[in-house]
Amino acid sequence: MLKVKDIMQRVPALSPEMGLQRAVDKIAESGLLGLPVTDQEQTLVGYLSEQDCLEKLLTESYHCDSHITVADIMNPSPLQVSEDLTVFALAQLMGSGKPKLYPVTRENRLQGLVSRGAVVMSLSRSLDACKVF
Repeated sequence: MLKVKDIMQRVPALSPEMGLQRAVDKIAESGLLGLPVTDQEQTLVGYLSEQDCLEKLLTESYHCDSHITVADIMNPSPLQVSEDLTVFALAQLMGSGKPKLYPVTRENRLQGLVSRGAVVMSLSRSLDACKVF
């Protein structure tokens, strides 16, 4: 049975001390809706999404001054999944309106990120494999 570790992607992590502008640049470069936040030991300590950044960017860009850090606006308790969770179990979590992206951890250390798109593609390939020609 396919597990999250089989479909996750490696992603850069943000640090809590990173400034808002640099964090937004890293999120944009990743092409994702947000990125996990880790400490120096790669322990997951939060998650920062584009949505989290939007209001602060509006205010800070208006004043042309920002001292906001990732730690100031990140979600300090993000939902996360184990790398050993099955793709089917994750699909059920995602089907209930939960986040579109989940940090993947092993013993609370970041391993990667799994997206709803990766889950959909994985399930689609699984369904395709069931077809008899």
